[in-house]
Amino acid sequence: MENELKIALIQSDLTWENPEDNRNHFTSKIESISESVDLIVLPEMFTSGFTMNASSIAEKMEGDTINWLKALASVKELAIVGSLVVSENNKYYNRLVFVRPNGEIDTYDKRHTFTLAGEHRVYTAGITKTIIDYKGWKICSLICYDLRFPVWARNTEDYDVLVYVANWPKPRINAWDALLKARAIENMSYCIGVNRIGVDATGHEYPGHSACYNVLGEKLTHIIPNEKGIEIVSLDKKHIKKHREKLNFLNDKDNFSLLK
Repeated sequence: MENELKIALIQSDLTWENPEDNRNHFTSKIESISESVDLIVLPEMFTSGFTMNASSIAEKMEGDTINWLKALASVKELAIVGSLVVSENNKYYNRLVFVRPNGEIDTYDKRHTFTLAGEHRVYTAGITKTIIDYKGWKICSLICYDLRFPVWARNTEDYDVLVYVANWPKPRINAWDALLKARAIENMSYCIGVNRIGVDATGHEYPGHSACYNVLGEKLTHIIPNEKGIEIVSLDKKHIKKHREKLNFLNDKDNFSLLK
């Protein structure tokens, strides 16, 4: 078990519905990281932007983007997480993939599809919460709109890190800031959110505000809003242990089960 986990947050614009261009762009960004890191976090739908044109952009799990991620993770000897549009069994998913250096992949299908944009009419919602065990750290990684639903994120699995990948628009960015901090505090875990910047083809503007908070809700990062940026943050297992043992808030959490 490692006490430290170093994570690189990549805040970037995305090229609309152009996986090859986005892969080339992120290859350049990842290769520019000279410091040793354990995990790189990319935005939601990092190959396309938040598109409802699933039929024209979807890939298979054996497709170009997955193969690219596996090759890059292997060469850089780190893990990479982000979401993309995946076609499987005649359905489309906004699927998060966590690709390990050895090529193994953990997946999570977005549970809360964004009805305001009609995502529920295009993508099949996931039903399973995924807890990833990586280098002795338990990571819960969710997608964008999931942030608004604290029950789904509730730390019943004793995870250490909560990660959100997103295309969260400018008009509601105050909610993004507040909820990332709240999820860290209520779950006594580190909470990381990586959001894109720029304007997509539908006219929606994204301001970034990518960040990492510790278990006390203290912000650890300084990525500039509306600008491309990479920031590396070091997470400390001792920080989690110290405050959980001292405060014991998770011991008093409610027991519940989800019906659906």
